[in-house]
Amino acid sequence: MSCNNKPLLIGNKVVVILVFLLCLVHSSESLRPLFACDPANGLTRTLRFCRVNVPIHVRVQDLIGRLTLQEKIRNLVNNAAAVPRLGIGGYEWWSEALHGVSDVGPGSKFGGAFPGATSFPQVITTAASFNQSLWEEIGRVVSDEARAMYNGGVAGLTYWSPNVNILRDPRWGRGQETPGEDPIVAAKYAASYVRGLQGTAAGNRLKVAACCKHYTAYDLDNWNGVDRFHFNAKVTQQDLEDTYNVPFKSCVYEGKVASVMCSYNQVNGKPTCADENLLKNTIRGKWRLNGYIVSDCDSVDVFFNQQHYTSTPEEAAAASIKAGLDLDCGPFLAIFTEGAVKKGLLTENDINLALANTLTVQMRLGMFDGNLGPYANLGPRDVCSLAHKHLALEAAHQGIVLLKNSGRSLPLSPRRHRTVAVIGPNSDVTETMIGNYAGKACAYTTPLQGISRYARTLHQAGCAGVACKGNQGFGAAEAAAREADATVLVMGLDQSIEAETRDRTGLLLPGYQQDLVTRVAQASRGPVILVLMSGGPIDVTFAKNDPRVAAIIWAGYPGQAGGAAIANIIFGAANPGGKLPMTWYPQDYVAKVPMTVMAMRASGNYPGRTYRFYKGPVVFPFGFGLSYTTFTNSLAKSPLAQLSVSLSNLNSANAILNSTSHSIKVSHTNCNSFPKMPLHVEVSNTGEFDGTHTVFVFAEPPKNGIKGLGVNKQLIAFEKVHVMAGAKQTVRVDVDACKHLGVVDEYGKRRIPMGKHKLHIGDLKHTILVQPQL
Repeated sequence: MSCNNKPLLIGNKVVVILVFLLCLVHSSESLRPLFACDPANGLTRTLRFCRVNVPIHVRVQDLIGRLTLQEKIRNLVNNAAAVPRLGIGGYEWWSEALHGVSDVGPGSKFGGAFPGATSFPQVITTAASFNQSLWEEIGRVVSDEARAMYNGGVAGLTYWSPNVNILRDPRWGRGQETPGEDPIVAAKYAASYVRGLQGTAAGNRLKVAACCKHYTAYDLDNWNGVDRFHFNAKVTQQDLEDTYNVPFKSCVYEGKVASVMCSYNQVNGKPTCADENLLKNTIRGKWRLNGYIVSDCDSVDVFFNQQHYTSTPEEAAAASIKAGLDLDCGPFLAIFTEGAVKKGLLTENDINLALANTLTVQMRLGMFDGNLGPYANLGPRDVCSLAHKHLALEAAHQGIVLLKNSGRSLPLSPRRHRTVAVIGPNSDVTETMIGNYAGKACAYTTPLQGISRYARTLHQAGCAGVACKGNQGFGAAEAAAREADATVLVMGLDQSIEAETRDRTGLLLPGYQQDLVTRVAQASRGPVILVLMSGGPIDVTFAKNDPRVAAIIWAGYPGQAGGAAIANIIFGAANPGGKLPMTWYPQDYVAKVPMTVMAMRASGNYPGRTYRFYKGPVVFPFGFGLSYTTFTNSLAKSPLAQLSVSLSNLNSANAILNSTSHSIKVSHTNCNSFPKMPLHVEVSNTGEFDGTHTVFVFAEPPKNGIKGLGVNKQLIAFEKVHVMAGAKQTVRVDVDACKHLGVVDEYGKRRIPMGKHKLHIGDLKHTILVQPQL
């Protein structure tokens, strides 16, 4: 095809526009200048770092050897400087892709041939699907769109996503970005999404480079006068090992992530971005990161200027690089690293090591290879495609959670419920549905628009925004409810209530929202459905206990197709199958728990955190979610009742016999010497609707004297299965004693308790006796 400026004639018609569009589709990669190693460039085509048949580590060392100290230093920051004499362009490392390509970072922008990108549900909503294959597929689609935008010259290839921090406290404004409160769920999400983003190409190549953040124990933004820039998270080794670090280890071990981001906060008195034990010794040493470590933006500046961790800026630069930091999001290292070298605080070799990690990732991405590779032809047609839009809708279907359905009020019938009152501050929103770290969506379907496809609607906002500071609109809302066959109230939160730098102070609906729900429910002549948009949990005990509120749906932040998904579920075109990825606490819980206390385990008057350690009352528990059908679980085969753990040496056996803890260190166990225990769970759909069911397998360890254990139960596996009405499906879960039955002691060491372990699979319980093989 000719893509010059001459019009193409077909018959007597000029089709310049058609040709332009086709050229845009088929030649989008030509819009981006080559990053480096242009075959037409006589300066570089003979240089060794440009030879694609040379091993990457050799190419990297060749390039580093050609750079001056000043050129190296200017490439230690996110807006890396060009090196024109070597044909290398500048590069912006900071792009975001939390749940779709975003323009939050300066590395990606929308416009022209790329006006938007597919905006999937916020992570907390997608996590509620408990569907690992969905998580990976979303990552694959997002990276397709990212590569297409890179080819079009409007995006980078390094994406600082996902956020895999633990939702420790229900007030955290960024909880919406995370996969929830359970470390195993967060770990599985992390590995799945990273695999989707980075691809599975042979030879260590990357489709895009993902980044797991924010390492570690980061889950406070701004609460009660304490902000993330000054917070010192005091964390035990036990909690680090069995909670906070679990998703990051999975990112590196299972997901093979190309980057990890250190956080603003200190951990036990040391900034994470200057902590050699956390960075060099753990991420790169124990976990064997194949990639680079980047700071959260301006973190090095923060620990110098706000935390006053070092006396001089040169000491701060040296401390971060020596600790294992490779890239600074911010200008700090570009300004002060040369001074650190001159003062003898750093050597040029320290800088070389950092630069080798970032350049290796760029090489793995193909940025020094020219227009080669399997992704070179992706372009505008691969962004916001029909298939991608459908996946966004399906993700919302799978993540929405049905919390209450009295008398099987749902689904509504388009024949019987012909007029629906749609009320509430979130009833006709667009950007609210995509949460934070979002881009520009392809298109939106609001709840009002979605419901309008099924019934005539009477719309009243009721409140001016989610703050709902007055009741002036209540009368009109009540009037609409009196006229309608059913009422849908779409309430909840948005980024003005919970967001980065904005933690909540309580768990109730803001302002007069509760009054609006109650008054409309009293006025409505048909069933009342309460739909909640939020990232964090909300105490809606009043609605749970109100018989006039027939149903409650948590939609999270359901993405660009959220309104269509909500409507499809309300009218039965889709059967809800989501489960809560976090505990919904009552309001009085937060009065007992300062956000600044990082301890997971209950102690004295401190009630503990998450379903694993908290035993008090809840509004809705972790893993809760209803369906329009009913499921039963049964064990299809009789599982093993006993496991014998083989030890690596006789001294370990003697240690057990003399120990009061009656446990074995996992490091002293021959984990490969005994078989995994298969559980065959038969799931029967005993209702009238096809539906999806999540099989949760929890383990409850024996109470045998391991100090400070304090765990109620812990999730060890989960599987999503679709079962037709009246049919059965068998799910297999392999229980591994080392991986699944281990616990963490007070010293941060993993142990396998000897004794009776109880497995919980729904209402089923199975006991396994674990004993040493001496």
